[in-house]
This record gives sequence, structure tokens and C-alpha cells, in this order.
Amino acid sequence: MRLFFLIVIGITFLTGCSTTTVYIVRHGEKVSEADTTDLNAAGKQRAIALADTLVNKGIDSIFTTPYRRTRQTAEPLAQRINVRMVEYPAKPNDAIVNRVGQIRGKTVLVVGHSNTILDIAKGLGAQPTLAKIESGDFDNLLRVRIRRGLFGKSVSLSQTTYGQPTQP
Repeated sequence: MRLFFLIVIGITFLTGCSTTTVYIVRHGEKVSEADTTDLNAAGKQRAIALADTLVNKGIDSIFTTPYRRTRQTAEPLAQRINVRMVEYPAKPNDAIVNRVGQIRGKTVLVVGHSNTILDIAKGLGAQPTLAKIESGDFDNLLRVRIRRGLFGKSVSLSQTTYGQPTQP
């Protein structure tokens, strides 16, 4: 009987614990300020740099807004790892925060915009040190780790950059 309870507790512990990793980036450099714009040459290089950075991270899901520049940023990675891109609405941020918040034990990429990526990280429980993403800043890579266990949830954040630096 005691062994039975230990097995049940062990199974509960193993199935109740998970770590979800969420990478959040802004789209690459764009041709213009129009909503329908494409990535420019630097943005296309940044998209390749993103793929190079994340190709071995075990990405299971890729989320982009409906804008071309976000899809083009994620496309090289999606093609290399054969993962379909899924669109989410650019606003409100709650839509993607709730969707990603339901994912357990997976690794996810979210491609957003300068005015959304910090709020997405905050919505997932992280506390970015950046106050704002400047209009010329395209190289931020946020990694939010959400650990869920029997005794609650913990969230950690690492902030780094990738590709060519865009800020001095």
C-alpha cells in the first residue's frame, strides 16, 4: 500500500511539473513605416541570424502577427525546423499571452513589435529591465522560462541580443 502511494505521488509530481520556454523578438528591420511593408536587406539578414540562433533550441511552435515583417522574420527558422507559423492578433496582447500561457513543457517563438514584446513578457510574468524598445532597436531576444510545479509557478527572464547590433 505504501509503494502504491509513492508511485501515485511520483506520477503526480512528474506530470504536474513542466518548463515552458518562450523566446520573444521584435520583427527585423523594415523597408518603411507602412503596415504592409516587407523586411529590408538588414531585416532579412536578421531573420537568418534568428534562425541560426534558435535552430537547436527545440522550438515547437512559432507565433507571428499577421504582418509580413513578422512572418518574414520567423520564416527562415520555420523552414529550417519544419514548424508551421501560427498567426495571432497584434493587439490586444492578452490573446497571445493567454495562448502561450496554456502551453506546457514546450519551447515557443513569438515574433511581435516594438510596442508589444515587453508587454508580452510582462503578461507571462517576467519583469524586463528595458522600459521601452526604441524604433531603431531590432536585436533584442527575450527568453522567458515558466516553471510549473506542485508548489506553484516561477518565471525567469534572460535578455540578450542576436545578429548585428542595432544600438551603440
